[in-house]
Amino acid sequence: MRGRGYLAFFVGICLTAWTCFFVMEEQQKQQVRASFQRDAEKVARDTQSRLAIYFDTLHGMKGMYAVNDRIDRLHFHRFVNELKVDRRYPGFQALQFVRLVPEAELPAFVERVKRDNSIEPQAYPDFYVHPASRRPVHYIVEYTEPLKGNENAFGLDLSALSPHLKALELGRDSGEIVATIPITLVQDASGGEPGFVARAPVYRNDLPRETTAQRREALVGFVAIVFRVNTLMREVIDPTLLEHLHVRIEDGGLLNGRPPEPGDDTLLYDSDGKAETHQERAEVVPGLVTSTALPVGQRNWIIKFEGRSGTRYGRSQLPVLLIGAVGVIISALIAALLVANRRESAARHGLEFSLKELELQKNNVELARGDLARVVATLKQAQTNLQTSEKMASLGALVAGVAHELNTPIGNSLLTASALGDMVRDFERRLKADGGLKRSTLEMHMADARKACDIMTNSLTRAADLITSFKQVAVDQASGQRRRFRLDEVLHDTLATFAAQLRRAGCAVTVNVPADIVFDSYPGSLSQVFSNLIGNALLHGFDGRECGAITINARREGNDLVVLELKDDGVGMNDVVLHKIFDPFFTTKMGQGGSGLGMNIVYNIVTSVLKGTIRVDSMPAAGTVVTLVLPLWPEEQAAYAA
Repeated sequence: MRGRGYLAFFVGICLTAWTCFFVMEEQQKQQVRASFQRDAEKVARDTQSRLAIYFDTLHGMKGMYAVNDRIDRLHFHRFVNELKVDRRYPGFQALQFVRLVPEAELPAFVERVKRDNSIEPQAYPDFYVHPASRRPVHYIVEYTEPLKGNENAFGLDLSALSPHLKALELGRDSGEIVATIPITLVQDASGGEPGFVARAPVYRNDLPRETTAQRREALVGFVAIVFRVNTLMREVIDPTLLEHLHVRIEDGGLLNGRPPEPGDDTLLYDSDGKAETHQERAEVVPGLVTSTALPVGQRNWIIKFEGRSGTRYGRSQLPVLLIGAVGVIISALIAALLVANRRESAARHGLEFSLKELELQKNNVELARGDLARVVATLKQAQTNLQTSEKMASLGALVAGVAHELNTPIGNSLLTASALGDMVRDFERRLKADGGLKRSTLEMHMADARKACDIMTNSLTRAADLITSFKQVAVDQASGQRRRFRLDEVLHDTLATFAAQLRRAGCAVTVNVPADIVFDSYPGSLSQVFSNLIGNALLHGFDGRECGAITINARREGNDLVVLELKDDGVGMNDVVLHKIFDPFFTTKMGQGGSGLGMNIVYNIVTSVLKGTIRVDSMPAAGTVVTLVLPLWPEEQAAYAA
C-alpha cells in the first residue's frame, strides 16, 4: 500500500509539471512580446517627442532672428532665460549662436567680443578663437547659454572641425535643422561620452533666400542646441525600465545617404554603458529584439531594443501556481497518509532527545551558578582585604607625615636644651673663677635662659599638638566610633598630618569652615575621606606642576545638612576619566603610586557610612571640584569596617 501511494504521488507531480509547462510556453509568449513591443514604442515615441520640443525651441530662436538679425549678447541671454528650457525640459548641454565671420573681419570680431560688457562688467578680455586657422570664412561660437560649464565652447571655430563643418554647410544650403554625427563635445572633460549638436541657419532679413546661392549669400550664422545623449536619454527613459530593457542608439547616416558601417564611431547611446541601475543585468530573452528608425535633423537614428529576462518580461506565474498547487495538494494528500506514522515516530524520538538535552543543560547551569557564586564571594573578600590594606596604608602614610613634622620641634628643643646646658656650665665656671658676678652679666644670663625656655616651650607645644592631632585621627580611623565633633577641628587635624606633603608639593590650602558646624557622626570615616581627596589632589591634580592651591569650603544647608566643597586648580579630568572615577581598581597612575581604590572607598564611606552624596565636576586644565552633601546626624547603621 505504501509503495502504491508513492507511485501515485510521483505520477501526479509529473502530470502537474507537464500541464504547467504547456500553459507557460504556449499561452504567455504573446503576452510577453506585446509588453516588450509597447515599451519599445513608448521609448521611441518619448525620444521623438522630446527632440521635437527642443527643435521647436530652435525654431523659436530662429524666429527671434527673423524679426531682428542683429541680436546682441544681452538680448540672446534674456531670450534664453525666458524660455526656461533647463527647468521645463532638462536634458540639453547648451543653447548657442554661431556667427559667420569672414577672414578679413576676424580681428575686428575678436576685439568686439573682448569689449562686450553687456552681461559681464569686466567683459571678456581673455576671449580668443580656437583652434587657430586661416580660411575664407569662420563659424565661431559667439553666444553660449549657460556660459558656466561651457567655457571651452566659447570662441570655438567650427570651420576647423570637419564633422561640424559638414553639418553647417548642409544646414546653410538646405535652410533646415541639421544634426551632427556622434561627436565628443569640447565641454566633455572625460572625452568618452557621445554627444551631438542640432543647428538651424539664420539669414539676413533684407536678402532673398529662395536658392542655394542666395542662402549662402544671406547667411548670418546658426542657432544651436548642444546635447549629451546620455543626459538626454536619462530624461526620456525611466531608469527602472532599463533593468529590463536594453536600448542602443546608432547613427544611420543622412536620410537620403548611404548608411555607415555600425561601430563605435556611430554609437550615440548604450544603456548598458550608462544606465543608472545598481542591479546586475539579466540575460537577453530570445526573440525579444526589435529596432526602429527615427529622423533627427536630416539624419537617421537607429534605435535597437532587447528585452531582458525578469519580472517585466517574465511569464505570469498565477495560472502555473494554481495548477501546480492543486496538483501538489492532491499528490501530497496521498503521500501524507503513508508517511504520517513515520513522522510520528520521528517526532517522538526527537522529543525524547530534546528532553535529555534540556536536562543536561539544566545541570550545567546549576554547576555554573555555583562556580559563579564562589567567584563572587572570593571577589568580595578580595575587595574587603584591599580596602583594609588601603586603610592601613593611609594610616602608615599618616604616621610617616607626623614623624617628619615632629622631627623639627623636637630637634629645636634638643638643640636649645644643649645650648642652655652650655650656658649654665659657663655661668658656673665664671662664678667660681671670679668669686662674684656683675649684675649686668646675671641679667644677660637670665634673659638667655628665659629665651631658651620659651623656644623649648613653643617647640614642645607644637610637638604635643601634632601628637594630639595624630592620636585623634589615628584613633578615629582605627576605631570607627561615632561621636560629636567639630568639622573644623577634624579638618585641622587631618591637614596637620599632610603638612609635610603639602609643603613639598608647594600647595597652599585655604579653609573656609565655620566653627559652629558640629556633627554627630563618624569622624574617622570623614577624616579618611578628607585624606583620600587631598592625597588624590597631590598625586593626580598637581602632577607635573611645581605649585597648586586647594580651597575647602563648608556651609549649612537647611537644619540638618552640610555642603562641603574641595576645589583644586590642578590639571582636571576628561569625560572618560570622570565617568570611571568611582570604579574599583581604576587609576591613571597604575604602578606609580595609585591603587585604584581611593575614590571607590570615598564613595562607599560617603554613601554607606556618612549617609551623604558625592559629586565630582572637572574639565581638562580647569581643576576639579568635589561636592559632599552630609547630614549632621546620620541614621544608625551596622558596624563599619572599611
